[in-house]
Amino acid sequence: MAGTPPTVPGCSQPQCPAWPWALPGIQGQPQLLGPGSFGDSLPASPSAALWRLLGAPLASPSASPSVQTWDMLCLMLRSVTAAFLTLPHFRFWVLVPCSIKKNLQSNALTPAELLRYFKQPVEGTRAAVRAADYLQNTLSLLQERLRGAVRGNFNVTDLLTPAQLGMIFKATGCDQQDKKINCASSGYRTITGECNNRRNPSLGASNRALARWLPAEYEDGMSVPRGWTEGRRYSGFPLPLVRQVSNDIVRFPPQQLQMDQQRSLMFMQWGQFIDHDLDFSPETPARVPFAGGTDCDTSCAKKPPCFPIQIPPNDPRITNRRDCLPFFRSAPACTPGRVIREQINALSSFLDGSVVYGSEVAVAERLRDRSSRRGLLAVNHNFTDRGRAYMPFGPMRKEPCLKASGAARIPCFFAGDTRASEMLELACMHTLFLREHNRLAGKLQSLNPHWNDERLYQEARKILGAMIQIITYRDYLPLLLGHSFQRLIPRYRGYNESVDPRISNVFTLAFRFAHASVPPTVGRLDKYYRPITPEIQLRTSFFAIWRIIQEGGIDPYLRSLMARPAKLMTQQQMVVGELRDGLFEQVERIGFDLAALNMQRSRDHGLPGYNSWRKFCGLSQPSGVKSLGRVLRNQKLARKFLRLYGTPKNIDIWIGALAEPFVNRGRVGPLMACLIGTQFRNIRDGDRFWWQNPGVFTPRQRCSLAKISLSRIICDNTHITKVSRNIFRANRYPHGFVSCSRIPKLDLRAWKATAFPEGWSPGIKELREVMSKICEITQYHKAK
Repeated sequence: MAGTPPTVPGCSQPQCPAWPWALPGIQGQPQLLGPGSFGDSLPASPSAALWRLLGAPLASPSASPSVQTWDMLCLMLRSVTAAFLTLPHFRFWVLVPCSIKKNLQSNALTPAELLRYFKQPVEGTRAAVRAADYLQNTLSLLQERLRGAVRGNFNVTDLLTPAQLGMIFKATGCDQQDKKINCASSGYRTITGECNNRRNPSLGASNRALARWLPAEYEDGMSVPRGWTEGRRYSGFPLPLVRQVSNDIVRFPPQQLQMDQQRSLMFMQWGQFIDHDLDFSPETPARVPFAGGTDCDTSCAKKPPCFPIQIPPNDPRITNRRDCLPFFRSAPACTPGRVIREQINALSSFLDGSVVYGSEVAVAERLRDRSSRRGLLAVNHNFTDRGRAYMPFGPMRKEPCLKASGAARIPCFFAGDTRASEMLELACMHTLFLREHNRLAGKLQSLNPHWNDERLYQEARKILGAMIQIITYRDYLPLLLGHSFQRLIPRYRGYNESVDPRISNVFTLAFRFAHASVPPTVGRLDKYYRPITPEIQLRTSFFAIWRIIQEGGIDPYLRSLMARPAKLMTQQQMVVGELRDGLFEQVERIGFDLAALNMQRSRDHGLPGYNSWRKFCGLSQPSGVKSLGRVLRNQKLARKFLRLYGTPKNIDIWIGALAEPFVNRGRVGPLMACLIGTQFRNIRDGDRFWWQNPGVFTPRQRCSLAKISLSRIICDNTHITKVSRNIFRANRYPHGFVSCSRIPKLDLRAWKATAFPEGWSPGIKELREVMSKICEITQYHKAK
């Protein structure tokens, strides 16, 4: 069918309107175009407008395409132009922060706006998202306009030639996201993750599409989420409302709360910290439906990009069924050559410390203290933590932290990841690693006074990235994956250029397992590890940065993370009410439901159902109540699932995987273990700058790095003098706690620049390499 578009009534070459204001609803409103768009400078003739817009050479009338091709080109022009107008991006980039500021002043900030605050794309991500939104809307408009001319079900891409698709990519700006990358030779990572893979420099870089391990499943095969059309059946059954699933399976009475007697709260917190190093799928910036109409915040209509979470009858909390929880679709990515909707990852896919340094050059630059000339990161000049640094404040003068702080007027922190101020303990982890970078840079300068600002910054960044990798793979993942760890992530064999390190779309949902490990309160402990009262309710703690600055700094929270247990995830108590009913409730009567949001997000992303992923991982695929009951080891829960979904095939991946019993000695079930383990193996093996890859560090440096621990980082950067030795295991003070003097230090002398002794024998050099390797392995397992 490709290459022979149908003749569309009313759209032949002479009548093809080239002007935006000739489109329905746009007449007489050229001001809608705004600055930087086509404005009043549109060409005089339709053919000139078309070819200039699509970047093709002008042709003489005698060389014009056929009538049928002109019909398609005419439609393409109309659709591209309409897409630029119906997407309010040129206004929206100003409107979102302005809306937040306005509603802060009037005390009317909604949970959706609060969520959107830290889900906003920044810098280069904005341009990538804007182009992808134009592309998606252009294709949707084309499909709609062709519907009257084409019988039966079809995808618009079936009617477009590769050349025509290329034209649309160019017209929408998506071609700019696929420019050739020129890689310089460097011993350091790029901030964006580009050039890690020399054969494919964009692999794993920021602002690229998430990877697909299984084909996307959309209602229309292209972009419409499953569950969009009411009453539509999948495998013979309609999909349940995600809020109904949350009510029936996730909700539990608070008196049933159980804490994990084997995992500390730091175990949960480290998971969130590294997740924010790996992936961030911002929401599409548009808040008004692309086709016009009411604000998505105030309407429950399903119009792209709005995909509201509907409220079921007899909801235990929300009595007005006409209410809904606003939900905005994740921003799409430009994927040259493919038009099925993919979601963008705004971060580099590597475990590289981008949570501290950022994934965009402009952000990384703003985070640096260039004036010091010592490779330092910028710090807060308004407040200190008894002489120790805080992160600098962000550039926005009106934002959620200001509302949370009331009269204190404490804004949000500025960090490598925009979500740093979302939770108190998360902000403390960011602060801890900011301090560690500056400590490392200072020590390196003492050892190498001749190193310049850039060398000090890059070496400290390189060491910090290695620390995060070691803590994650040596200490965290074995406790998460249990006995399946060694099978899923076998011993390191070196960098493999053919491994795809990109974060997979399904991982962004699978790694949300830790939402079930968050307790309902935020605790603080004094220097004697005694509770500071009162405990902070989780629902009142979001964006409450003022508590860190005005109530004792980060130490009380870090002690709590070490000495308090995480919440235990069981089938009877999944996610606490503070997250299921009270997320961001401090700003409005209806808080968000994080469990429902996770399931809606999986549908938004076109992720296949539970059984497809079980098959992907080589696990059995249950077909009914009995077989699902055997997988879950719980017939009652299996019956609940099938009452809602009809078939295991339809179960949303997040809730299905979360409900599985833990693998032996782990904290996730077999499906979650497979997805998480596969992702972390790919991240490691596909990273040219992995800390163990020969040539990244010297053998002596690797031996030194193998001694590091999160406990030592806390000792070096806080006023805490006694720490948990096994920081991710549950310990009740004083059991399991030791003095900082007993925690091994990182010996930075291995980084002192020295000339290789003249006449050094190769045989001795090789012996040194072997001894250093033995040292590295010994120290690595000692720290374990």
